[in-house]
Amino acid sequence: METILVTGGAGFIGSCFVRQCLAERTVRIINLDNLTYAGNLDSLQSVEKEPRYVFVRGDIAERETVDRVIAEYKPAAVVHFAAESHVDRSIEGPAEFVRTNVQGTFQMLDAARRYMAGLPADRRDAFRFLHVSTDEVYGSLGPTGRFTETSPYDPSSPYSASKAAADHFARAYFRTYGLPVIVTNCSNNYGPYQFPEKLIPLMILNALEGKPLPVYGDGQNVRDWLFVEDHCRALWRVLMAGQPGETYNIGGNHEQKNLDVVRTICKLVDELHPNLPHAPCESLITFVKDRPGHDRRYAIDAGKIQRELGWRPEYDFDSGMRQTVAWYLDNSQWIRRVTSGAYQRERLGLLREAA
Repeated sequence: METILVTGGAGFIGSCFVRQCLAERTVRIINLDNLTYAGNLDSLQSVEKEPRYVFVRGDIAERETVDRVIAEYKPAAVVHFAAESHVDRSIEGPAEFVRTNVQGTFQMLDAARRYMAGLPADRRDAFRFLHVSTDEVYGSLGPTGRFTETSPYDPSSPYSASKAAADHFARAYFRTYGLPVIVTNCSNNYGPYQFPEKLIPLMILNALEGKPLPVYGDGQNVRDWLFVEDHCRALWRVLMAGQPGETYNIGGNHEQKNLDVVRTICKLVDELHPNLPHAPCESLITFVKDRPGHDRRYAIDAGKIQRELGWRPEYDFDSGMRQTVAWYLDNSQWIRRVTSGAYQRERLGLLREAA
């Protein structure tokens, strides 16, 4: 039974990958996570007693920690999710994004390089490092066209700049050292267990409680939405069949304007939780000042992964959103526990003048 080291496995996408792998495949998962604000072990309650699952709390930016974990568990592959991921937080505090996303990725790559050099030939040839990234590294599109694997990088926020730097390090380690790195760039994920500062869970919870639904700018910014379960199956396919040194874009092929996403949420909350005193929830929509550097449109061309690896998303936007809204309405305990810390669904990402 092979061992996979997953970094950031207590986060939204990482925890889905861990749950999915343990449910559908015969592997052992080592989850290295520092449990920052968005890392939540409640998302892994269904697997915490599984003997094939091991949780290790640790910081990927600390070389000693990374070296110790890799030496102890001897993984056949690394799937690297761990990252600071929220654009608004990167505007308020970019330094942590550099530390985790750039320095942390460097430590993971360098530790994997040293580890792989000591493996016997057959294990060395089979070893893989999957670096999970975002479409935000490409910047903003006009009204037409889609990002491909050869689109130039043009990051707009400290978050996307830090992920772009991490992507470049990953590719450099393949070209310089022969580390078998594969990079994926995905569109916006959504689904159960997502930390509620992100658009979809934030709007669901605020709609349920009768709070304002803040829509940035004119609400016409466009994103391509990808159901998290589809994303994680794509990642497994890339890990098993992707070619080292290659990049694979992963998208849901479901472009939606932000305002339309919020309106869809409102209709589903009205339907699934009728008789709310503030219904219809669409009356709660409030337009607020746009955030700095807000990209206008993202869209992913996922043709390469479809042609070469045979992956296609199974969920359309309507079915994925219905499942997502229903999950948040049915899991109030998870919501209370994950939001019991410092974040209370306030607006983040506003530029503040120094006193």
